[in-house]
Amino acid sequence: MIFNEKHELIRQLAREFAEKELGPIAEEIDQTGIFPMELYRKMGEIGFLGVFVPREYGGAGADHRSYAIIMEELAKVSGVSTIWMSSPNSLHSTSILRFGTEEQKEKYLKPMVSGEKVFNFSLTEPGAGSDAASIMSTAEADGDTYVINGRKTFITAAPVSDYAILYAKTNPEKGVKGISCFIFDMNLPGVSVGKPERKMGMIGCPTSDLVLDNVRVHKSAMIGKEGEGFINAMKSLSIGRLGVACQALGLSEAAMKEAVKYSKQRVQFGKPLSSFQHTRFTLAEMETKITAMKHLVNDAAYKMDQGLDTNKESSMAKLFNSEEAKWVVDKALQIHGGYGYTKDYPIERIYRDVRAASIYEGTSEVQRMVIASKILN
Repeated sequence: MIFNEKHELIRQLAREFAEKELGPIAEEIDQTGIFPMELYRKMGEIGFLGVFVPREYGGAGADHRSYAIIMEELAKVSGVSTIWMSSPNSLHSTSILRFGTEEQKEKYLKPMVSGEKVFNFSLTEPGAGSDAASIMSTAEADGDTYVINGRKTFITAAPVSDYAILYAKTNPEKGVKGISCFIFDMNLPGVSVGKPERKMGMIGCPTSDLVLDNVRVHKSAMIGKEGEGFINAMKSLSIGRLGVACQALGLSEAAMKEAVKYSKQRVQFGKPLSSFQHTRFTLAEMETKITAMKHLVNDAAYKMDQGLDTNKESSMAKLFNSEEAKWVVDKALQIHGGYGYTKDYPIERIYRDVRAASIYEGTSEVQRMVIASKILN
């Protein structure tokens, strides 16, 4: 079996947290754009920010299936909460766990998974989105330091971050083999952030540019070896893609719940919508797609726990889930009719939130490239 009793207990814990802590303020977060940091720290206290980080570094020491479960349950109530949870579990901790020194693990992982400190993953640039290898930021060696210059864009949590995990070219002439990874304090001279983007959805986690103007960091700030940065980033993104797939699944389940409830309550032509064949067939297809999403997520998470190469599986889960989630949520809104287009019903927020799933952590087009390369390799 893929899941055991421990996993079901984790699901119960995550569901209770989502319903009690996130449910009452989910709409408020969307309206104000503010995610309470005390709630973020509470997520750290119960182990949600370091699910598979070893206990010796403050994590829960659990597995990827547990991570998938928690992401799914939180997404059912608040899409943006899963961005706050996913980042330290995937993009932030993975690079340090796999490539960092023991000193870096001790220094950064504990405050990361406790929620004491916020990190960001700075890879994307104005001219390097899907084509991450084309980044232009540079890090020039100067004695015992590197001097970093460049501009990053669409950086999640940049305005509120304490530390940055940043990718820059130490040897531009070597292309992808010339990219290195650094971790440093956001308060260093020369570090600045832009105005938070006005986003369509996933409101409550600020996204902005990160500008580096002769930022000087010690050589000990490099994660892994010089030139290993691109490999580092791709390994982190693989786990991040599992998280987005779980996010899309949870949002779809939330949309399904709202559609079923509304279809039973709304009466037209003297009958509830749920009695019409078209509505019933639509719900049936929605449920089928959601079940397929679950299987793809579970397969990828299980294989990750077996230590297998899951680049294809995580990309397939993200591709299918993010694309089909848009269909499911759209149908759920359609069932609501005009009311679904108002902010009086949760489906409007879900509709806006789910759209990001096929864009970040690698667009659907990039996922198709990854999957095809694995098939044809």
